[in-house]
Amino acid sequence: MGRSNSSSGFSKSVGSRPNSSLGIRGGVPAPAPRTGISAPGPRPTSSLSDRPESGGSGGIDPTAAMPRRKAWDLKGRLEDTESAIEMMKSMMMQERTESNNIKEQLEDHKLKAYQLETMRVTLETKNTQVQLELENTMKKASELERLLDDERRDRRQERDDAARRLRDETDDIRRKLRDEVEALIKSNREAMENLERRARMEIEDERAARQREVQEISTRAAMERQKLEMEMGGSAREIRGLKTELEATITELEREKAMTANLKSTLSESSSTTLQLESSARALRTRIEMLESAGQSQAQSFAELEQRLRQALEETAIAKEKLRVEETLRRKLHNQVQELKGNIRVFCRVRPTLPAEAGGGAEMQFPDTDKEGKEIQIIGAAEKSALGNVVTKAYPFSFDKVFGPTAQNPEVFEEISQLVQSALDGYNVCIFCYGQTGSGKTYTMSSSDGMIPKAVHQIYETAKQLEEKGWTYTMEGQFVEVYNENINDLLGQADDFDKKKHEIRHDPKECKTTITDINTVVLDNPAKVEQILNRASKTRSVAATQANERSSRSHSVFILKLRGVNSVTGERSEGTLNLVDLAGSERLAHSQATGDRLKETQSINKSLSCLGDVIAALGNGKEGAHIPYRNSKLTYLLQYSLGGNSKCLMFVMVSPMQAHLAETLTSLKFATKVNNTSIGTAKKQSKVSA
Repeated sequence: MGRSNSSSGFSKSVGSRPNSSLGIRGGVPAPAPRTGISAPGPRPTSSLSDRPESGGSGGIDPTAAMPRRKAWDLKGRLEDTESAIEMMKSMMMQERTESNNIKEQLEDHKLKAYQLETMRVTLETKNTQVQLELENTMKKASELERLLDDERRDRRQERDDAARRLRDETDDIRRKLRDEVEALIKSNREAMENLERRARMEIEDERAARQREVQEISTRAAMERQKLEMEMGGSAREIRGLKTELEATITELEREKAMTANLKSTLSESSSTTLQLESSARALRTRIEMLESAGQSQAQSFAELEQRLRQALEETAIAKEKLRVEETLRRKLHNQVQELKGNIRVFCRVRPTLPAEAGGGAEMQFPDTDKEGKEIQIIGAAEKSALGNVVTKAYPFSFDKVFGPTAQNPEVFEEISQLVQSALDGYNVCIFCYGQTGSGKTYTMSSSDGMIPKAVHQIYETAKQLEEKGWTYTMEGQFVEVYNENINDLLGQADDFDKKKHEIRHDPKECKTTITDINTVVLDNPAKVEQILNRASKTRSVAATQANERSSRSHSVFILKLRGVNSVTGERSEGTLNLVDLAGSERLAHSQATGDRLKETQSINKSLSCLGDVIAALGNGKEGAHIPYRNSKLTYLLQYSLGGNSKCLMFVMVSPMQAHLAETLTSLKFATKVNNTSIGTAKKQSKVSA
């Protein structure tokens, strides 16, 4: 009983022993709980997944396969315990391996989660881009509609161009015909001169006097007839001389024959001489026949030439009359084409980078350079999005024409030459340059090959050509500047600036603008234009700012007045060409102007703001609505150039530098607003004398 109680007490003491630090589950040491790792849910299949599970604890009972020891069997129970410990160690190793596997899987899940997050950010970015592309597509759709309208206008213009080319080809054919007639006359004249030289070599007594007059076709025909008569007379004299020589030869031959009868001793020599003389006689007869045939051929050729000359003169008279009619039609069609292109057209020009600016250029793209050249795209600076991605924004713009940095002034002027022609046809035309300081406005307008000199040269050349159609033109030039809301005469004395007051006066009936007490220069030759440009550049207000070392501090306006009279039809025309170089449009923060420069910049920005207000009011299109022309001297001076009675073109000048990107975008946005403005149909200032 004592042993039994002892064994029972021992069993109770062993059986009721508290769990050790190993945390025995169901008699088996349990692995330590893992902290800091959340339950991953259903665990992936591993090498331990196939282990049999016990019913209650969910773990493996290492004593399940062992026989139950008696309470007194300490040694057996110790052996069982050691076996259980070994099994527990093995299980712990397996659990550690499994834990490492779980950690690796957890890292994989974290990596996948990061990849999914990255994918989500990418998809959001793509979604944003898709939305932007959708907006761009919608914009492009509207742009395509506008392009379709432009294409229709272009087709009409091409039709007109084809008609004009047909007329030009007709004129070319007529010119070629005249050239062929003149070449044929020249060829025959050269042939006659060669014949005359040969005649002088053969007959020393022959002399011929010929004169040529090229100015009048009828005089040239008379001279040709005179030369023909002289040549025929020379040929007749040559024939008579040859006949005389032939008769002398025959006489000599007869005398030689008589001598042969008397001088038999010299028979062989005389026979030889006779043969030679007979050969000479035959050659002379052949020569006479050739000269007679040539004379008849030349007479026939000159008769044909006279007939062709008469036809050419008649065709020339008819062509001149047609040209007068076609010139009137051309003016009408030309201005219809200009009206179809829009009243305010906008050209964009990007100046090239200077050597001192290397490496600081902004990214600009010209998508349709090889086609129409109407688009420009500005790439903004790189920025960080809310998601931490670095993105760049593109700013697309479209105008009537875009000139890249490689474009030269002659190429630019070729596009505006049609507007200059409209001034000759009796319309008011205004071309102005807008843009920040240093963007190339003054170079484009006033350089040696700028728009002002080239416009005047074209006007002189065209006026010279129109003289054949009865037109005579007189040209007068004025050059003023608007400085701090005051008008200064750039062709006057610099001492009078800001002292002599000039008033702007408008004639609503004639739609004309005059400025009181300013100098007017008669431009009777192109050289005077260069003189007044040099004179004006010396007196125009310029100063250094932070934006540019030499900045124009005023708006300059070159006014060219054209008056034409047609002596044939009695028609008169009066046109005005305004070429405006606006002052720099930079903001105060960028120019860092102080003192007088601050006042100048404020005045410049005010007048440019007023210009924008006028264009915005015109763009509303309400008939009878108030247009704030009087808010600044600049807009008041250009009232008839902007208000529906003029053909207007704006150059927006763009700097290629990254540092000027903000000003560039501001200028391009303003130009887009101007390009969408319609100011009505221009009116021609012409009349027909009674």
